[in-house]
Amino acid sequence: MHSLVKACLGEETERTPVWFMRQAGRYLPGYRELRREHSVLEIIRNPHLAVKAASEPVLRFGFDGAILFSDIILPLTTMGVELELEEGVGPVLREPIRTSRDVDHISPGRAQDLGFVYKQIELLKEALPNVPVIGFAGAPFTLASYLIEGQYSRAFERTKSFMYRHTEAWRSLMRNVVETDVAYLKAQVVHGAEVLQLFDSWVGALSPNDFREYVKPYIQEIFSETAGVPRIYFGTSTAGLLQEFSDLEFDVLGIDWRVNIGVAWRQVGKKSVQGNLDPSTLLGGQEIALKATRSILLEVSNKPGHVFNLGHGVLPQTDPAVVKAVVDFVHTQTER
Repeated sequence: MHSLVKACLGEETERTPVWFMRQAGRYLPGYRELRREHSVLEIIRNPHLAVKAASEPVLRFGFDGAILFSDIILPLTTMGVELELEEGVGPVLREPIRTSRDVDHISPGRAQDLGFVYKQIELLKEALPNVPVIGFAGAPFTLASYLIEGQYSRAFERTKSFMYRHTEAWRSLMRNVVETDVAYLKAQVVHGAEVLQLFDSWVGALSPNDFREYVKPYIQEIFSETAGVPRIYFGTSTAGLLQEFSDLEFDVLGIDWRVNIGVAWRQVGKKSVQGNLDPSTLLGGQEIALKATRSILLEVSNKPGHVFNLGHGVLPQTDPAVVKAVVDFVHTQTER
């Protein structure tokens, strides 16, 4: 069993495994070369190009996991939603949900329509036979927010208003997203994904009460339906929700840099923990990045069950040499 899988399950490993969110991205020369000729969606939909993007950081830095090159909004395209990935903006939906009646036009997606993702998994396993493939999906609240807001929002006023004022329509929408997510994640496992991550990028916008009332049951349903493979649940600005997370049936809590990793670990009990280097520290150069990395490693005391990662994605202006230094540092400092 690979060290990443072991760490996700809380088992002893020879050293702490490392992978980074957005480890395949604009900071890498190979990816920039791909982007000169192809859009992001073109790369995602071409398994051979996607494997080039996904494998480059693993081969270059020695990461312990190869995350799919894809986007969390991709399953929405199978739900009858038209969207684009705009440079510098991200996903943009042309006709977001505005009334409860709009939900009637949203149906569960067809996982079989995303065959190019599953082919990417198979090709990744051929290219990197000794590295586990990390599959992923967007969590219900985050995807529902895209459907309602139309794009990233700072305060999620439309989403919260819809949630409060049209609760039955909200629950219907969440059920559709859950059904889509479960089928998509299960298909990724069938084709070879060994670890799954559920990205809930925006869940930190919720109060604990709202999370419990409007979101938590749907997350639990996804984890109940995907048992048998390590599951990571990642969100940002979630310090106020950690107690609510503690009884959800996932294996690894992914946290950002806004919470002390030791404190977070104690709050979620026996689960493993992933994180939580601030991506901006990589911009400060090797000395700053390694100092911050050392602090995290000291906080977790080389305890089994830690997966080293960033608290969010690699920033485009990051120096690859600093990434390499951090990966090597974690590996050498945590040898057991």
